[in-house]
Amino acid sequence: MQDHKRPALIAMLSLVVIAACQRTEPPATRPTPGLSPAPAPAAAAKPAAAPFKVSSVEVGKAVGADKRVTSPTTSFGANDTVYASVLTEGSAPSVALKARWTYQDGQLIDESSQTIASTGPAATEFHISKPSGWPAGKYKVEISADGKVVATREFDVTA
Repeated sequence: MQDHKRPALIAMLSLVVIAACQRTEPPATRPTPGLSPAPAPAAAAKPAAAPFKVSSVEVGKAVGADKRVTSPTTSFGANDTVYASVLTEGSAPSVALKARWTYQDGQLIDESSQTIASTGPAATEFHISKPSGWPAGKYKVEISADGKVVATREFDVTA
């Protein structure tokens, strides 16, 4: 190599080495006097799922497509079908809901259950009917969730 080109080559290589060794971190920010630095943003936490619960029970003569009683009542005729809509909220992988229907002094008329997987507000429907007609008197439906009674509704049948 020629002697007059050597200093230029050394200078150019030196610049490349210096540039490669420089840091690329952003400059540190200085806090404003009298102000506290802003806290680091917290990681977004998932809201905890609300626990399952029966929020209410309605009885009536009909239910809609959403399984809710359309006109709540406690007075029925002898040939009416009696519906109970169990309204629930919260989450649970599996809950056994049971409706126990009784007459007057506790005589069992019917008992049925449904297992549901709850992921939020929902309605579960139970019903009883008797083509030959219900005797007049006082009736009761008792709703339990996983074996624990959570609601009771009384109603009357008139002739």
